[in-house]
Formats: sequence, structure tokens, C-alpha cells
Amino acid sequence: MLEFWMRGLLIGFSIAAPVGPIGVLCIRRSLAHGGLAGLASGLGAASADAVYGSLAALGLTVVSSFLVGQQAWLRLVGGAFLIYLGFKTILESQATEVRGCAESGLAETRALTGKRRLLSDYASTFFLTLTNPMTIISFAAVFAGLGLGDTGDSPAIALALMLGVFLGSAAWWLLLSSMTQVIGSRFLKPGGLKWVSRFAGLVISGFGLAALVSLLV
Repeated sequence: MLEFWMRGLLIGFSIAAPVGPIGVLCIRRSLAHGGLAGLASGLGAASADAVYGSLAALGLTVVSSFLVGQQAWLRLVGGAFLIYLGFKTILESQATEVRGCAESGLAETRALTGKRRLLSDYASTFFLTLTNPMTIISFAAVFAGLGLGDTGDSPAIALALMLGVFLGSAAWWLLLSSMTQVIGSRFLKPGGLKWVSRFAGLVISGFGLAALVSLLV
């Protein structure tokens, strides 16, 4: 069981690591609202990874095929939501002061990372990851390549893989959010977060626009 857990750990970490729109969101939220907000965003993605990882591990080809067959709608919804988040990030930057980058801003940072905000950060990345059809395709391909594509006859193995995927993905997001906050607190100059947020908003909107354009190609 430990072997399958370790495999899931490596798979979850490797699939989460490439920087995409979720990574940009995590970095921006870590800088603007503290590492806890970035981690909450990452855990949302890790939870969605675990869902898709469990589908791949259990060999639920019917569900996987259905999701892949609906990828046009998923891209439409996910792309539109990314554009919304991107513009929201840009608008927020207009009134954003550097938070979490100086000792004087710690109280405000803690206030902003309340339960309601953390839940919103978690839910948004969970939804975005679920609406990305490439996630299930990636897991199915990796699991099939490692001979793990059908563990339906062994729920214990499937559970070990799912837990490993979640923890591996969560480890990456913990590392990213922590490093971002440390680097930002040391090197980000006062007022710099405003421009980082604007750039992040443009990048996130760009990912969303690319998803919509892909529907026309």
C-alpha cells in the first residue's frame, strides 16, 4: 500500500507543478492576502486533482469519457470564469496596498484571510480545476502508463492513490505559497503589488481567452 501511496504522491506533485492559471492565482493571492490564502487556493486544486485521480484509479471510463465528451462546455464555463477572475483581480489592484510584505500590514492580512475569504479561494480553484478537461486526461494517461488504470477491484489501492495524489498536489501548493510570501516580503517594494496584481489579472484573463479561442479552432 505504501508503494501506491508514494506513486500517488509523485503523480499529484508532478501534475500540479506546471504553472498555469491556478498557479498565477495562488501566487497573486499569497502576495496580496498572505500565504494562508494562497494555500487555500492550492488545496482547492488539490481536492479536484484527488477527485479526478480517483476516477482514473478506479477505471471509471464511462465517467471519464463523459467528461471528455463535454470538454467544449467545460472550456466555455472555465474560460469565462477565468476571464471574470482576471478582470476582478485587475479591479481589486486599483485599491490594493501591499499586504503581507511589511510588519505593519500583518493585522490587515490576518483580517483578510478570514474563513469566508479562504472558503471562496478554495471553492474558486476547485471549480476551475474541475472544469479543465485536461486534468482528467492527464491523470488517465499517467495512470494507464504506470499500469494503474484500473484498481476497481481493490478500493484500498484506489484510496491510497487518491490520498497520495491529494497530498502530493497539496505539497506543491504549500511550497509555492510559502516561497511566494517569503520572496514577496523581502523583495517586493511598496506599491509593487498593485502592478503584480494587474499583470496577474491579465495573465489569468489570457488563459481564459485562450480557452474560449480553442473552441473555435
